[in-house]
Amino acid sequence: MKFEELGFEDSLKEGLDAMNFSEMTPVQEKAIPVIMEGHDIIACAQTGTGKTAAFLLPVLNRMLKFPHDPDSVNAIVMSPTRELAQQIDQQLEGFSYFLPISSVAVYGGNDASAWEQQKRAMQLGADFVIATPGRLISHINLDNVDFSKVSYFILDEADRMLDMGFYDDILQIVSKLPKERQTIMFSATMPPKIKKLAETILRDPVSVDIAISKPADGIKQGAYVCYEAQKLSLARTLLHDKKEEKIIIFSSSKQTVKDLYRALRQKGLVAGEMHSDLEQADRDRVMLDFKSGKVNILVATDIVARGIDVDGIDMVINYDVPRDVEDYIHRIGRTARANREGAGLTFVSEKDQERFAKIERFLEKTIEKLPLPVELGEGPAYEPKASQRGNGGRGGRNGRKRPAQAKKAAPAGEGSEAKPNEQTAQGQRPKSKHRHRHGNQPNHTNPQNQQNRPEGENPNRSFVPKEPRQEGDAQPHQHRRRPHHRRRPGGNQNGAGNAEAPTKEN
Repeated sequence: MKFEELGFEDSLKEGLDAMNFSEMTPVQEKAIPVIMEGHDIIACAQTGTGKTAAFLLPVLNRMLKFPHDPDSVNAIVMSPTRELAQQIDQQLEGFSYFLPISSVAVYGGNDASAWEQQKRAMQLGADFVIATPGRLISHINLDNVDFSKVSYFILDEADRMLDMGFYDDILQIVSKLPKERQTIMFSATMPPKIKKLAETILRDPVSVDIAISKPADGIKQGAYVCYEAQKLSLARTLLHDKKEEKIIIFSSSKQTVKDLYRALRQKGLVAGEMHSDLEQADRDRVMLDFKSGKVNILVATDIVARGIDVDGIDMVINYDVPRDVEDYIHRIGRTARANREGAGLTFVSEKDQERFAKIERFLEKTIEKLPLPVELGEGPAYEPKASQRGNGGRGGRNGRKRPAQAKKAAPAGEGSEAKPNEQTAQGQRPKSKHRHRHGNQPNHTNPQNQQNRPEGENPNRSFVPKEPRQEGDAQPHQHRRRPHHRRRPGGNQNGAGNAEAPTKEN
């Protein structure tokens, strides 16, 4: 179905034509008509399917069609991270280039002027406020904003926001909004907590469910079954002849990202790092360098796994197995976008085999196990049930015990790379893990367990969200009011919403 069939206002169609948006994606085709009719909606669709356009375009059209107060906040778009908030704001700028629509991106930062810019923009009346929950709550608590005229409340990546602990913040924001409003919720997954939130804040919503959590057909998936100590050498081997390709390496641990970034740079590879310890200015610089090709390898935590559109990603490497299936889908979904092809590779260490097996069971397929480079020696056998019982000492492809001399064939890694436990590497059963879980002694199977735990993880808990709640804090975009402009924006030839915002004249 084509966008021109939807009956958009002429000025909005002009922007779509200029951005080369013609064919709709499935989620756009199902969601846009529902939103244009004014219904609340809960849509389940994974990242990369064109969700941003699916909620921005119909809301823009309704603002053009129905009167609204130009000096008030009329729509709020909630985003889990500052990066996604930036991207939504950029895409809104492209769609509304020919429209008298204003917007402000509200997310935290360490620049005092940023706060004042956000406050002033909302008080003057921005049509769209694109915000992270933590920053918006800070403005609400200081009575900086009036949301009494808000007609549209949009939650993007709702499941991610709840994973990050924003449930109560969202309810607090909702309490400041008029009861007569249109609420639009998009989520990549539909766990019980999302259903509970939907029942609380939506009124008779229409449900849209697009086939989700399946990797694109263009992604060639593969896995290397290896020892933890072999990962660094394996990464170097895979990357040494990929200087012309654009690659993202994901890890759940900030410390691993930092260590791997340094190790790759020491070997002369052009890499950048992305994690929550970086200041916003550094994050912006790294993403700009990666998008422009100044660096071709980005080592990152899951903060760039969702909602970040970078064209032409050739390969995604999971340096560790993600903690859940959805994260795996989102990570490898960075490649093979817009019907292109790409590779999604995962390093499966002995302790992560059962977690990877769960991913295979969910996908209902066996992911090809690729042979390790000869110079790295043999890896462990792929025996998920055995690895779950702590039987990580069985080595070799045939399941036999790994002989002591074979250990020397597998490099122990360099820099901060952890060495395998001596007993486990030689086939002996590791000591009971029961005491480890109660904190009575250190974890001997991983000497770096304090440094390499997932970002934001409490060592006394089994799992918490990988990004801390402060992840939504950075500095803002300038509030802007757009009159009718003469220059025409450019865009991508697809309906997935990957276009960069146009550059305006001063």
